[in-house]
Amino acid sequence: MNSKAKNPLIGIALMLGAMLVIPMLDILAKLLTEDYPVLQVTWARFVFHTLWLLPLLIWRKVHWWRMPKHPRTQLLRSLTLTFATLFFFAAIQSNPIPNVLTMLFISPLVVAILAPFILSERFDVAIGTAVLLGFLGVVVALQPNAEQFRPSLLLGLGAGVCYALYIVATKKLSLSAPPLLTLFYTALVGAVVLSPLVALVWIAPTPKALLLMASMGLVAAIGHFLLIKAFEFATASELSPFNYFEIVGATLLSYLFFDFLPSSQSLIGLMLVIGSGLYVARRTIAINKNKPQSEGVIDVP
Repeated sequence: MNSKAKNPLIGIALMLGAMLVIPMLDILAKLLTEDYPVLQVTWARFVFHTLWLLPLLIWRKVHWWRMPKHPRTQLLRSLTLTFATLFFFAAIQSNPIPNVLTMLFISPLVVAILAPFILSERFDVAIGTAVLLGFLGVVVALQPNAEQFRPSLLLGLGAGVCYALYIVATKKLSLSAPPLLTLFYTALVGAVVLSPLVALVWIAPTPKALLLMASMGLVAAIGHFLLIKAFEFATASELSPFNYFEIVGATLLSYLFFDFLPSSQSLIGLMLVIGSGLYVARRTIAINKNKPQSEGVIDVP
């Protein structure tokens, strides 16, 4: 990162903007899954995201048609985000978005478990304790003994695991390609992989649905562009705590569109998950501070 451009306050402002924009993607997806298969909605998210990114890549004169470095890792990264998005959209079809986001937020905890084996990062007792507290928060938020528990909420856990694998792959790819180009590869692979499958469940979209699908892709492109710009002004460690601000936008929009507010038990579980995730992130950075740290951009579904 260019030190002359470094300005954490601008980076934080851009990150907060992204975390307010991105929940709208989830709202649009939830509205669409009321009438269209989850697979088709996920396909539309990647297709329109790709189409919206193309003009930006051309404008920035990025050679998007070339074979990327480390193509296998790029493919793995793209597939994990594709499945994370598919599971996430399937979960929000029948569950409130804030509840599913709580499940998705286990990803930093899963990364902490995988990192010593894949990224050669350290893992100590403090991190292990925080991971256990985070999973306790997931159990509290799931409310497995409550009447309102839906097994489909477990798909959110699947999304969280896939997203953790996506984060690990992103760290492995750090600095191997411009973030905007890597984001394009991710969207393109998702569109290509899902295109043959979507024919099996295809429902001809109405003009209104097409508009919602195009808007979903635009929101994804804007949100991720804000993320990219945020990392130009601040480091990953400075921005990581603000990832969780997404729950604020998601809760507000869920109330406005679906009249939903989380229960007190869900909020307790959410706070445990967020608190443990923040601690794990800070602790990992502290104990690995003598190693080169990646500043790769971590997107969201």
